[in-house]
Amino acid sequence: MLPQEIIRTKRDGKALPADAIAKFIAGIGDGKVSEGQIAALAMAVFLNGMSREEAVALTLAMRDSGEVLDWSDLPGPVVDKHSTGGVGDNVSLMLAPAIAACGAFDPMISGRGLGHTGGTLDKFESIPGYTTQPDNTLFRRVVREVGCAIIGQTGNLAPADKVIYGIRDVTATVESVPLITASILSKKLAAGLDGLVLDVKVGSGAFMDDLEKARELATSLVQVANGAGLKTTALLTAMDHPLASCAGNAVEMRNAVDFLTGRARDLALYEVTVALGAEMLVSTGIATNGSEGAKRMEEALDSGAAVERFARMVAALGGPADFVERMEIYLEKPPVHRPVMAAPGHAKLAGKLGFDTRQIGLAVVELGGGRTRPQDPVDHAVGLSAIARRDWDGESPLCEIWARDEAAADRAEKRILDAVKESGAQKDSVIERIAS
Repeated sequence: MLPQEIIRTKRDGKALPADAIAKFIAGIGDGKVSEGQIAALAMAVFLNGMSREEAVALTLAMRDSGEVLDWSDLPGPVVDKHSTGGVGDNVSLMLAPAIAACGAFDPMISGRGLGHTGGTLDKFESIPGYTTQPDNTLFRRVVREVGCAIIGQTGNLAPADKVIYGIRDVTATVESVPLITASILSKKLAAGLDGLVLDVKVGSGAFMDDLEKARELATSLVQVANGAGLKTTALLTAMDHPLASCAGNAVEMRNAVDFLTGRARDLALYEVTVALGAEMLVSTGIATNGSEGAKRMEEALDSGAAVERFARMVAALGGPADFVERMEIYLEKPPVHRPVMAAPGHAKLAGKLGFDTRQIGLAVVELGGGRTRPQDPVDHAVGLSAIARRDWDGESPLCEIWARDEAAADRAEKRILDAVKESGAQKDSVIERIAS
């Protein structure tokens, strides 16, 4: 079929055959499909949707637009997780090394922050010398020797996705479940995984703030991934409060090292990390059920095995060999550091403190710690720490600001104070599991 006929078919609400989808995606790589035609098909999908079979075909075609990694030479299963993004979500920093300590391999290909959400790569780039874009030889060596490597997407993995996403971003077609599904899964399928666990966030700090919408996305992801041959489950997790008690890049890295060493662990962050890890271990057969998987994760964290893997990974990818022991020397702190005290009317929220969590993320962006466009630079040092939890005492600071100058701190403080609200009913950190 010609590209325009493929567009016409979907425009008219009809199902596309798999070979037509594959031909269209292949045409993106060889220049036979124009940006205008990509935009037209994206809008047709946005308006008319796709069946599961179409979404599987689209995902596989996008996967096959570039290199597909092969880890068959590794002496164990290969597994990863994907988060739909939130505020204070530094789970990957602890999860990958803990999974490696349990005997699986995690070649974690992560992204940068955009909008109000933080990005795993930005956190690692706060470490001097750490390379998020190693060549393939180094990447494979670190995964084999350490058990995990957290890096960025290379241009060879699902390149059609990058083109399509860039066009979706400027044509108001981002919020399409089939297109989101194919975008996420094409990269994960290209990573050559044996298993995948999805962390779909729900709440004011998530892209999906409605439970039903989050459940729809999670179900689509799980069904399409399994339809494409990748064993996948999803957890819906709460994002109506920053997951860690901090938000930023260097500040979340400090939090992660404290978590791994056992110096301090935020409860919700611990619960989500262990739950995701348990799912990953079950998906690979290392654990027979969730309880056993959770126990294995807890042992990896409490024994020091996870932090040892983390330190080895940082050093192997160019960071300091003594980063864990001397992180305060290596992680930059900006010159302005001050607490945010509650407004007089906030005292009544003691024991029931809540935030519009998206605004907390945007406060970090205003400090310079995030981006509104992919090409924006990031100040890795700035951020928020000691973010008060729901059981706040009514008198302590709401958080502490780390800023480059007083004006930026003032803007962030105003946004934080405006974001304060009464929390709703206490949600479990893990809301629901979706397996089909």
